[in-house]
Order: sequence, then C-alpha cells, then structure tokens
Amino acid sequence: MVPKPVRPWRPDAATPAERIAWPDDFGPHFLVFVDVEEEFDWSAPLDRRHRSTRAMRAFAPAHRRFAAAGVGLNCMVDYPVAVDPASVAILAECVTDGRSEIGAQLHAWVTPPHHEVVDPFTSHAGNLPLALEAAKLDTLTEAIATSFGARPRIFRSGRYGLGPSSLALLAERGYRLDSSMRALHDYGDTGGMDFSGIDSHGFRRDGMIELPLTSVYTGLLRGRGESLYPKAGRWPHGRGAMARLGLLNRIPLTPEGVSIGDALAGIDRAVADSVRLLTFSFHSPTLELGHTPYVRTARDREMFDRWWDRVFDRLARHGVTPTTMADVLAAADRSAGQPDHGARGPALSGH
Repeated sequence: MVPKPVRPWRPDAATPAERIAWPDDFGPHFLVFVDVEEEFDWSAPLDRRHRSTRAMRAFAPAHRRFAAAGVGLNCMVDYPVAVDPASVAILAECVTDGRSEIGAQLHAWVTPPHHEVVDPFTSHAGNLPLALEAAKLDTLTEAIATSFGARPRIFRSGRYGLGPSSLALLAERGYRLDSSMRALHDYGDTGGMDFSGIDSHGFRRDGMIELPLTSVYTGLLRGRGESLYPKAGRWPHGRGAMARLGLLNRIPLTPEGVSIGDALAGIDRAVADSVRLLTFSFHSPTLELGHTPYVRTARDREMFDRWWDRVFDRLARHGVTPTTMADVLAAADRSAGQPDHGARGPALSGH
C-alpha cells in the first residue's frame, strides 16, 4: 500500500529568480498541447485493462485542421499509444509538419511496472514511491524512443500528477520542459496535487523549465482569487454564482468544459497580465464522439472546431502567434545565457 498524506503536495510559487525572462524578441506566443492517450470511461474507476486507442483514427484529420492554421501540436504520448503501431504511424506523419512534437505523458496506472493498487491517489505518479515513479518514467521514455527513434524532451504527468521529486527525475533523464502544473488548480480532493499557488508564467526549477497550463482569474475580485476561489467552492453553486455576477471566475485555456466566451475573456486577461507564452490543452479522445464528457454529439464536435476558430481569431487580434517547442527551448536558453539546445532530429519534431 502507498501511504496517503494528510495534505496534498503543494509546490511553492515561483520566486523572481526562478521566473523566465523571455527575450524581448520572443512572444507573445502560444502553444497547443494534446494529451494523446487511450480512451476510457471518465466517470468509472480507473482500470489498467482499459487500453484501447481506437479514437486515434480521429487524430490525423484534426491535426490537418490545426496545421492549416499554422499551429503545431505538442503530442504528449502515453504508454498505450506509444506501443500501438497504428497510433505511432499516425503521429509520426503528423510531426513531419515542421511544427509539431512528440512528448511523453505518464499515465501511471497503465504503465509498467505494475506494483501499486490502482486508485485515485496512486493514479498521480508523483504520489508513488520514488523508485516506482522512476521505473514507470523509464518504461515510458524508452517506449517512445523505440517507437519514434529519439527520446522525448517534454513531459506531462497524467492527471497533473507531478510530485516533489518528479522534476529532478525528468532532468536526470534528459527532459527539458515539464507542463504538468495546471495553474490555479487544486486536485487535493481527488488524491492529487495543489497548484493553486502557481500562476501561468514559466519558470525554472530542479534543472527543468516548468511551463504551467495557462489559467487566469477574471472578475472584479480576481486579485483575491487565490483566497476567495477555494472558499466559494464550499458553498452550493458558489463558484457559478460568483462567475455569473462578474465577481470571480477561473478560466483554463481549454475547449473542454470552457465556453467560447470564457475562453476569449481568459485570453484577454492573460494578455493583459503579460503572459508571454499561453498554453492550451485538450485530450485526444475528445476528437471522437463519446469518449470524454466534452464531445458526446456531432454538435459538440462542431462546437469544438468553432471554439478553436474563435480562439485563433482572438489571439491574432492580440498579436499572439503560434510558436514551436524548438523555438520555446531556444528562447529559454537565450534568456539563461546558455547554448541553444533547440535542434532536434526529425523523429520527434519537424525541426
């Protein structure tokens, strides 16, 4: 059994010394991350037998739509996808666009070795014993390297399950950038981590670049969001009421559960807050009907595409342009006065 702490792990907010001061000629830009994974019933208990990747057949058409807009996809691939030849072939074709990249995503419950009981707590890899987290990370990294011909350099812990030792483990294995922290979110009630003190600005820690998934507070009370938003959640419909009254709303940049209106307001706020690199995300099973709560009908799928059309238009109006992971890493190196490590072989990136 894995012992469960009384309180969830809560990483410290970035210090001024940790924050990345992006070069003046970099940004504002945006990236799109896709959690490329098996499909499973999100309302049911996690089960390591659920490993189907049939929804990947919807990935290539979606990628073509993003590519036509000049937007690359950072494909955070988990183990069931990495060992499925059909999925690998689809993704290998996608990264020939010159803008997309293959990264790693650790779903602990479907990644060997399987020495833990599967439950909400252990599904967050950072909650596992260090040796087991490291072993699963090695399995995933080697599977991706074998399938795509090069080791990944970007990482996400599934379910935002980054732990206190995860960044150091990643740095030891040659990873450059992590995007596991979802800014302003606390998953402690479901066995996860508390990132409510993390904002949307990139920073360096434990030898890694941390690029949180962009979330912002909007509303008249947004300046007190960190303290008020958790309290509002203790009242029935408290958060919804505050959002409707224009007092306080938390907006992550994702088409999954976020309306177009909220997304546009979130972009406006992030730009006003001088976030130089905005990050968007969604899950690959959302591209096919019926796998996630966000796309159940053909109408839902149509609205998914419309969401992106409106978002890309708003970003363009703000002068926020798409960028690539190679350019992000090169800019981060320049800001730190380090050699440019942006080059990458063609197996994982078009650069």
